[in-house]
Amino acid sequence: MSELTGKLIVKEDVVQVTDNFKKREFVIEVINERDEKYNDFLKFQLTQDKCAYLDKFAIGQTLNIAYNIRGRKFEKEGKVMYFTTLEAWKVFLSEESKPSEENALGKNHLGIEEDSLPF
Repeated sequence: MSELTGKLIVKEDVVQVTDNFKKREFVIEVINERDEKYNDFLKFQLTQDKCAYLDKFAIGQTLNIAYNIRGRKFEKEGKVMYFTTLEAWKVFLSEESKPSEENALGKNHLGIEEDSLPF
């Protein structure tokens, strides 16, 4: 298991691959601390009931992604191909994207609502 943090930049629709298998792909941008010219753009996949995990997130939000790396071998007409997938199994909003409690509640640092002040 691994975990990454990045900004959601692509959120695909759910694709019904077979009668009993569906997937949803999404891309996050992971910032390169040394030089943003070299940021990573990583495509992840959610499957089955996990496809709905992305519904509550908007493009531009910073997310934490828990994922596993999966590899598959595929043979067709004597040709062998290999595929690697980043299989997300948990997606949640990063602390970077959450507004502070004071800002979210419209209160100042004393916990007093701004609109209730007499001046």
